[in-house]
Amino acid sequence: MFRLLLLLIFFTGNTIAQDSTAIKRILSFQEKINREFSSEEISPLTTKDFKRFKKLEFFKIDTSLCIKAKFERTPYETPFIMKTTTGAEPLYVKYGEARFILQEKEYVLCIYQNQGLKTQPEYEDYLFLPFTDLSNEESSYSGGRFIDLKIPEGESILIDFNTAYNPYCAYNDRYSCPIPPEENHLDVKIFAGVKKYKKYPENE
Repeated sequence: MFRLLLLLIFFTGNTIAQDSTAIKRILSFQEKINREFSSEEISPLTTKDFKRFKKLEFFKIDTSLCIKAKFERTPYETPFIMKTTTGAEPLYVKYGEARFILQEKEYVLCIYQNQGLKTQPEYEDYLFLPFTDLSNEESSYSGGRFIDLKIPEGESILIDFNTAYNPYCAYNDRYSCPIPPEENHLDVKIFAGVKKYKKYPENE
């Protein structure tokens, strides 16, 4: 009985520590993206929206959506042109797959690598995860959201939906944004990450 109690204390303490680390990471993400949007030099906001911008809206942090997925490398994929909102033709390759269980159902998301970006030293380990889910249009951006990842060292990869963000074209039509492939649709509502942005009416 005493040993069982110690084990319960250990696992409870370990879970709390993991949640605390995850929350700090998510808050850091939120602070960083709000700094970017508040900077006139790099903000994607229109001039009108920028003048009124205070901060982005986020869903409540949910550490159950910090998912350690099984990562499977797919090394022999053929590069392809990912569709965009403007007809631009960025070249991507499917780098691997992430498999995970969410709400008692197994999902697979494809992870991509931009073939142009990978030649730049600061992006050589950068991976791209675009996805859509059932919250789109209702409370998150209709065109889906993105998650930035890095090439994992082992057979697992952290997919934290709390760090999902909107493409720039959600804020400003002058940007060209990748359209998440149909294979990356989740038939579940992901209430995490950046919420749908409410633009100011043009006549205000």
